[in-house]
Amino acid sequence: MTGSANIAALLHRTAGARPDAPAVCEGAAVLRDYRQLAGRARAVGAALRHTYGLAPGDRVALAMRNTPCYPEVLFGVWWAGLVATPMNARLHPKEFAQQIDDCGARVCVATGELAGALREQGLGATVLTTVETLVRRAGQVPAGPPAEVRPGDPAWLFYTSGTTGRPKGATLTHRNVAAATECALTDIGPGIDAAFLHIAPLSHAGGLFGLATVARGRPQVFPRDGVVDAHTLDEALRAFGPAVFFAVPTMLRRLLDPALLPDGLLDRVHHVLYGGAPMYTADLRAAVARFGAERLWQGYGQGETPATITHLRPEDHTGTYDEALGRRLASVGRVRTGVEVRIVDADGVPVPPGTTGEVTVRGETVMAGYWNDPGATARALRGGWLHTGDLGRFDVDGYLTLVDRAKDLIIAGGSNIYPREVEEALLRHPAVAEAAVVGAPDPEWGELPVAFVVAVDGCPVTAAELEGHCLGELGRFKRPRAYRFVPALPKNSYGKVLKTELTGPIRPVPDAERERG
Repeated sequence: MTGSANIAALLHRTAGARPDAPAVCEGAAVLRDYRQLAGRARAVGAALRHTYGLAPGDRVALAMRNTPCYPEVLFGVWWAGLVATPMNARLHPKEFAQQIDDCGARVCVATGELAGALREQGLGATVLTTVETLVRRAGQVPAGPPAEVRPGDPAWLFYTSGTTGRPKGATLTHRNVAAATECALTDIGPGIDAAFLHIAPLSHAGGLFGLATVARGRPQVFPRDGVVDAHTLDEALRAFGPAVFFAVPTMLRRLLDPALLPDGLLDRVHHVLYGGAPMYTADLRAAVARFGAERLWQGYGQGETPATITHLRPEDHTGTYDEALGRRLASVGRVRTGVEVRIVDADGVPVPPGTTGEVTVRGETVMAGYWNDPGATARALRGGWLHTGDLGRFDVDGYLTLVDRAKDLIIAGGSNIYPREVEEALLRHPAVAEAAVVGAPDPEWGELPVAFVVAVDGCPVTAAELEGHCLGELGRFKRPRAYRFVPALPKNSYGKVLKTELTGPIRPVPDAERERG
């Protein structure tokens, strides 16, 4: 990719080269071609600049579920030289407010079902609920290229959390996003050259992979009404397949069920890109059996270097020597194009193959730093390498296997859950003296959070009470699924909780008050 540094140039170039190609589709209908998508993105950007007074570099928060208007908002923000802050639509309103406050966004574009709760948070940002209003207020916008930006200017704030539990905005520059897109085009190749069916949130890897299909001039397809079920998959795949999609392991496991994706539709699946959480080898073998190795591609990354650390290619999913194939399927693949990956010891010294250490990454895809957090930036990027906090080892063939996560991250169905955030929410309950949250293996979700709780003397508390409390503090997907009430938490001589010793019977939330997922 050459030309303007603005990542919106992807859309501008495609609109010039393939103006009549389908760009945004819902169900079986084409809503906009690339000429229309570019025009609406220009209008969104113009309204943000001139109607709402935003200046280049200002942040625009996106509290949006997957809808056909998502691409024009995202590209409209960039077209105007602004910084997009896409947020997980499953967050609690308080969590939305925290991220909006942290990045200093003056405008938040929200889908209707989220807007009311956001306005109740007393935000400093204006909450906009309809893109049509933005387009109408912009009026006639002359055709022209996206705003000039420098390659190192921020484009996307990708909120992630560390061991402190405080979400941090990984600052992805226009150079970072362009490099990640080029990496996808190179490493996935023909696998990305198809209609992209959005069944995963555009606020995360699904949106980043979607940029590569915009560069290819392919349709962005949304299941009707944002619902992913047998009917909507059938409708979209028959209209626009063979299609490529990104799926977290939870969704990939569900797609193994012919009730959701019938055998007759398998030839409408072009490629399945998957990642975002650990994948059990047995499930992966089942995916190979159902989709075929030639359709599967896995990416491993973090928000700080989005999906651009290693990859497991289609040819890595097959083989005749079972033991070697098993090792590959248990790995996250080989190093991606354009990045360097090292395994280092506690002193930052590279270790040989077969030795476990921390995964570190260097390259054009690595973030500029954390938004307004120089201390965390210095720790994460020390020595010029991104220190991921993941522990792993390379084998002699260059395949990386992850063995642990130093940050205690819990990944449930592809969504990150940080124990410290959940622990802090529990500690805000007056009957909780101490709390520790760990991940427990789950056959459907990969992992689910379990809370170990020490109650305040004389203040008994139940799992159902804590369930209700957490639902008032956190996104539903972050709440503990089970509790163990203990007299004390195991600690070392420095007072640090020894989470490896947190075992034993747990008390699930009563079924009547428990909704999984």
